[in-house]
Amino acid sequence: MKKIIAAASFTGILLVSCTPKASTSAATAGTSTSTAEEIAQGKTIFENSCGKCHKLPDPTSHNSVQWVGIMNAMAPKAKLTDEQHKWVYDYIVSVKK
Repeated sequence: MKKIIAAASFTGILLVSCTPKASTSAATAGTSTSTAEEIAQGKTIFENSCGKCHKLPDPTSHNSVQWVGIMNAMAPKAKLTDEQHKWVYDYIVSVKK
């Protein structure tokens, strides 16, 4: 029974985290409307907010589509506003391999 509950919970979380947020729809198309200053703020937020709880992932470790799901799952935990969420996403996808 515990395994079924754990599997159902994991599946639910996975489905929710993979659903793109409306505010990142422009970002999923590969377009960024953030200014250089906002992207710099996104980097600061990424380092300070995300780094509080865990080791920072390498921005080049995932593609832009994968980052949408990751950001949608993690932004609420970091208590990011929609604007901050966009800035962090735009920073992450701006980092080149």
